[in-house]
Amino acid sequence: MSAALLMIDVQIDFCPGGALAVADGDAVVPRINAMQDDFPLVVATQDWHPAGHSSFAASHPDAEPFTTTEMPYGTQMLWPVHCVQGSAGAAFHADLAMDRAALIVRKGWNPAIDSYSAFFENDRSTPTGLTGYLRDRGVTALTMAGLATDYCVAYSALDARRLGFEVTLALDACRAIDMGGSLDGAMAQMREAGVAIT
Repeated sequence: MSAALLMIDVQIDFCPGGALAVADGDAVVPRINAMQDDFPLVVATQDWHPAGHSSFAASHPDAEPFTTTEMPYGTQMLWPVHCVQGSAGAAFHADLAMDRAALIVRKGWNPAIDSYSAFFENDRSTPTGLTGYLRDRGVTALTMAGLATDYCVAYSALDARRLGFEVTLALDACRAIDMGGSLDGAMAQMREAGVAIT
């Protein structure tokens, strides 16, 4: 088993009508479903925040969503309340095929640290455990798909490259938030890191 598909955060709150909707986010679902049979291993990530998470603007007096604050681990974007543990918005999209998902990595559950990447929390050092899981199964190559291209997908792809995995970004199976040029910046970083874009 050398290749795996990583389905990133295909959740209700990131789809149209959700609390942190990504434009056209639900369009990734049919493409991701069609890709799954091409991989011997499928893994999903799920944003999974406790109520009152420190990355929520509502947890900071007078803060507005999409502004930033300084945290012990660096600059943190403040988001609308989203993907709260057990909420309808945290659920996977109803049409996303989950039968082949061998593992679900829940991230962002630590109330003090956000987690974009499938591999590390935003302090860039606390691991999720995914690296060991993949290495124990002989995975050397990862294909990334899901939401959002310029945040959780890009952070996951960059970390995977840093960890020595071959990484492919299935661009047609991703959608971006794209604030202030964030998509162009993320794409440039991924290309520079050696992520293959298909």
